[in-house]
Amino acid sequence: MTNFDITSKTMDGMGPHGTKVGLLRVLGPTHVWALGVGIVLVGEYMGWNFAVGKGGAYAALIACWFAGILYTCVAMIDSEVTSTVASAGGQYTQAKHIIGPLMAFNVGLYLVFAYTMLEAANAITAGYLFSVVATMSGYEAALDQRPFIVLVIMFLAWLNYRGVLATLTFNLVITAIAFLAIIVLFLATSGIAGGGIMEHAALFEGYELPYGWIGVLAAMHFGLWFYLGIEGTTQAAEEVRSPARALPFGTLAGIMTLLIAASLTWYVSTGVLPWEFLGDGVNGSVAPLFDTARLSGSTGLIWLLGFGTLFATLASANGCINDASRAWFAMGRDKYLPGWFGAVHPKYRTPYRSIVFLVPIALIFALGAPLDQVITFSILSGLLGYTFMPLNIILFRRKWPLNSIKRGYEHPFHPLPAITLLTLCGVTFFAVFLGYGTQLVAMVGFYIVVSLWFHFWRYRFVNRGAQFTMPWPKPRGY
Repeated sequence: MTNFDITSKTMDGMGPHGTKVGLLRVLGPTHVWALGVGIVLVGEYMGWNFAVGKGGAYAALIACWFAGILYTCVAMIDSEVTSTVASAGGQYTQAKHIIGPLMAFNVGLYLVFAYTMLEAANAITAGYLFSVVATMSGYEAALDQRPFIVLVIMFLAWLNYRGVLATLTFNLVITAIAFLAIIVLFLATSGIAGGGIMEHAALFEGYELPYGWIGVLAAMHFGLWFYLGIEGTTQAAEEVRSPARALPFGTLAGIMTLLIAASLTWYVSTGVLPWEFLGDGVNGSVAPLFDTARLSGSTGLIWLLGFGTLFATLASANGCINDASRAWFAMGRDKYLPGWFGAVHPKYRTPYRSIVFLVPIALIFALGAPLDQVITFSILSGLLGYTFMPLNIILFRRKWPLNSIKRGYEHPFHPLPAITLLTLCGVTFFAVFLGYGTQLVAMVGFYIVVSLWFHFWRYRFVNRGAQFTMPWPKPRGY
């Protein structure tokens, strides 16, 4: 199969003397790893502990591991399809080529809302951290967190505006520091490198499963937060130097990193903090790893985990801006949204209009919505996107069997990962319904309404002949 440069000539954006410009291919496997892990690692620093409130500490661990299976299936499927459909938009572009326009439009919205809400949650957490630091420094008056929330979002949007290489290199550095902070905290508190302070037996006694197995099911809702966003590596497909190598390597290395980080996070936090405090969404822990470090009595650990938590939130918000803008840009380029959003900056080679447009949306939710509601909005949007993926890979393998087109990676055991993913998505939908049924119904209703708008109005503007960019043979059976 001949090489096909999807970034050249056909992309929107105007350079000097009327030449067309596209996104730059400047990223390697480590940048893909930094994008995927950077978005997700904040889930180890905050948010996952709401699962403890749903069913207790052991329920949160079970949810962590089953969610890990779900996301391993996501990573395997994404690695195959994205290394083949190497274009900005990720799952949106996959759906456009494999299933059809209406599914693609919905998947694009799932992606944008999942990442934008996660960005808002990160900004809220960053504001909380600044207030805690001010209190620890002796500042007695109540600190207004809102200026810090605005500052975080505006700074990271500016960084994304200026170029993807600097953006993801920044993510690589701070993500590595945040991951190493978790390992250091584990070594310091478990007794491996110093005196251990773990008290799992005492903290769990009589409360192994305080709400029974229904609590385990309910915990699946926030169990996703350990890994939510790893699928964002697909958004780098048009900006990596070698999609066939970088995307599978970065994605699969990323999910392995997160499985380790999630298990260590649960072990450390539940061994030091009471489960009631961990799971209390009102007066309990906002940043469990940071709170664990505070109870350790070590000033060095407190500062390390303080910076780790801040770096994790910044890396996640940074990656979310990158991914949401790429999905929005890809939809604009294909005229699924106004074509104005499909422009590329002539100097920085970034989807600058999409980056700027999504900033006020993130600010509205970060400044006006509770953290657990913002997290739930992000989880539900992501979950809807994962539900489409089993159908996507089954149709992909059926229409273009192995050896009919060149793939960068072929995931094993097909169709077992697809069936497993669909089953776990169904279980998680029920878990979300138990605690946030109203939000679930409202979101499904919202997506139905916008689907009708797309079908009856927007689809007439879509450039149908130009949206299929992959040089594949006709699908089998057509």
